[in-house]
Amino acid sequence: RDRLEDYVEPASGTVTVAHIVYGLHSISILTGLLTAGLSIAGAFVFSGPSILAVIINYIFRSDARGTFVASHFSWQIRTFWYAMGWAVLVAIVGFFLSFVFVGFFIWTIGFVVMGIWVGYRIIRGWMRLSSRQPMPLA
Repeated sequence: RDRLEDYVEPASGTVTVAHIVYGLHSISILTGLLTAGLSIAGAFVFSGPSILAVIINYIFRSDARGTFVASHFSWQIRTFWYAMGWAVLVAIVGFFLSFVFVGFFIWTIGFVVMGIWVGYRIIRGWMRLSSRQPMPLA
């Protein structure tokens, strides 16, 4: 389903919820950018706004079923969980490699790349939602 015509018209409240979720994720990203000691990726995965956002996704996901907004809910949920998985992986690999003095480099590069990826996904998703376009399922 890549065309808007393939979907049922969503309730305006469901679209609003998707906007709120993108907004909460954006607050987490800004927190990571503006707060000393936090990375974008770390703030995205471990801060209150993003955790609240993914909870909201799960609560309202059934309301979006059959609409183009469902693709945004899936996109938002996948972004959060993939970021969580990569954060844990980078942290573990970085920890073990810190014994051979490359762990800090792995952490830094891993979290910077992940921060860029998270930012890209939130910006791209929010722009497509604003244009009333579904997200790709891949």
